[in-house]
Amino acid sequence: MSYRQRGRKSQQPSVFRTAPGLVVAAVAVGAAGGMTAPDFIAKWDSLGSIGISCDIKGNISIDSGERIFHVPGQEYYSETRIRPEYGERWFCSEEEAWAAGWRKAYR
Repeated sequence: MSYRQRGRKSQQPSVFRTAPGLVVAAVAVGAAGGMTAPDFIAKWDSLGSIGISCDIKGNISIDSGERIFHVPGQEYYSETRIRPEYGERWFCSEEEAWAAGWRKAYR
């Protein structure tokens, strides 16, 4: 055992190292659907290991601070970006978004 390895705990390899092709393919598919890489990573992060599709975007208005959710098919859905660092998030159902105190986008 080398000096650098001593005292270190073994870590699980990141999905980026174990399956880089999968990550690249997923980002490409997401981009085709109007999802950027940060959106994809935030969504992946919000899903954890549960493996369900949570495609409702919870966005916070810059102007008013109002919490608004967008469902697929609405006018501004594809333009809406989710920034978790600002408290924005993904929801798995409209009921979940309503229960969290968010309102549905008008268009």
